[in-house]
Amino acid sequence: MKMKIRKGDSVKVMTGKDRGSTGRILSVNPKDGRVIIEGVNMVKRHMKLRAARGGAAGQEGGIVTQEAPVRASNVQILCSSCGPTRVGYNITDDGAKIRVCRKCGGEL
Repeated sequence: MKMKIRKGDSVKVMTGKDRGSTGRILSVNPKDGRVIIEGVNMVKRHMKLRAARGGAAGQEGGIVTQEAPVRASNVQILCSSCGPTRVGYNITDDGAKIRVCRKCGGEL
């Protein structure tokens, strides 16, 4: 699946339980069409205590909250001037392909 959003982009969630929340993309999985967004779709995981080996510190056990993946089709990239928008592409004079905002035409 071709994804028009990248790691580090600011996005807004358009559907689901976290609708309206914004955040920065931490990771992108194009194979599954999913993204992990900072502070969005938080879930609790029960982690088992892991003992230290060879002098290294072990992992603490307990309940940990972390981000779960969100479908990429449910988020829109945020343009700095006009808000949530779709992504278009333009070819510059030197042949470089850049992402642009579909509303205002500004570079993303």
